[in-house]
Amino acid sequence: MIHDIFMPALSSTMTEGKIVSWTKSPGDKVEKGETVVVIESDKADMDVESFHEGYLATILVEAGQEAPVGEAIAFVADTQVEIAQAQQKNSSLSTQVPQKNSPTVVSISAPESITIPATTLSINTSKNNEDYNTNVRIIASPRAKKLAKKWNIDLTTLQGSGPYGRIVAEDVEEATGSSSILTTTPTSSSTAQSTPTPSVSPTPVSVISSGETVPLTILQKAVVQNMMATVQVPTYHVGYTITTDGLDKLYKIIKLKGVTMTALLAKAVAVTLQKHPLVNANYSDQGIHYNSSINVALAVAMPDGGLITPVLQNADQVDIYSLSRTWKDLVERARLKQLQPQEYKNGSITISNLGMFGVDRFDAILPPGQGAILAIGKSHPQVVVTPEGLTGVKHQMAVNITCDHRVIYGAHAAAFLQDLAKLIETDVQLLTM
Repeated sequence: MIHDIFMPALSSTMTEGKIVSWTKSPGDKVEKGETVVVIESDKADMDVESFHEGYLATILVEAGQEAPVGEAIAFVADTQVEIAQAQQKNSSLSTQVPQKNSPTVVSISAPESITIPATTLSINTSKNNEDYNTNVRIIASPRAKKLAKKWNIDLTTLQGSGPYGRIVAEDVEEATGSSSILTTTPTSSSTAQSTPTPSVSPTPVSVISSGETVPLTILQKAVVQNMMATVQVPTYHVGYTITTDGLDKLYKIIKLKGVTMTALLAKAVAVTLQKHPLVNANYSDQGIHYNSSINVALAVAMPDGGLITPVLQNADQVDIYSLSRTWKDLVERARLKQLQPQEYKNGSITISNLGMFGVDRFDAILPPGQGAILAIGKSHPQVVVTPEGLTGVKHQMAVNITCDHRVIYGAHAAAFLQDLAKLIETDVQLLTM
């Protein structure tokens, strides 16, 4: 019998995926539950396992190419004799299906069996790692497995830091410095200390030639789609200059306890929104939707291009120390593509902070489904005139808010910024309560 391997939906927003690499070649033996392909979605790279034992007969979508969710990307044959039949099936389908730019992508009708990868099934149905381990199946990336074999690392002793607890190469590299996880090949402590950590780097970054066109990643395409959706929204911008001397003084005191400036700004915005629920609202076909919670999303640039907006849930109710710890965790997992949809999808307002890059002021593009986004610039010393008519130097930052005019009018935005400035300039201690 010939079985299809389909492009799985690795996230709720995923419409297509890109083949990062095939871990098997046509003709190779495939075990049930064995990783055969690594797929890049809009948020993460995931291993996809085979539902069936047999032989990888033919690959329909090569590495580097993309395919829609639910489309066949390869065939698995039960026996070697059926490999030729699978290849013939591929040829006949190729002549029937209109080809686009990528001739290897073919459209197959969905089978009666479930069409999501075994990794997703196993993880979603287990309540915790202990339940999953009873199946004696290890979730690890192909590179992690290769490194573990090379360095005699027992994967069952490692805690995976990848999506859904998957063991990634970095976990294995980190484990090479611990003698407690070495398996059948023991080494003395002196040998372990003198043995260098294996130099395993990600896929080398190719040098881009002048005039070359570089295809967008799946994440970049998702960002483009979101930004194009905002073109139809009537937006406007309002700017405000805020003195940050009090905020800077507070930050110097509490940063020793792990508080970040990003968390302070998010907390200040969230507390101010308590007085301005309209700025926390968004437009819908039924009218203005007032969100039941204040969830502050903050833009984070991804190393390989694009951006993601992790969300600080109920930021007005969480203390600043817990908020900072949560933010550090979100950023770390965002850059490793480990965030779950609820951790980046339900922001009610967004902050984009380019101040750390020395940017004085800028305007941000409104994200879909939100009523406002704040663009925050760098705080720097300015010569100002006091109410008494004297001159002095104060640290100030420019904050520009982009609003959906269907929901928020100019007076509403101005009142919000005025109260935000008052909180930061005179009532900043409220952020630590």
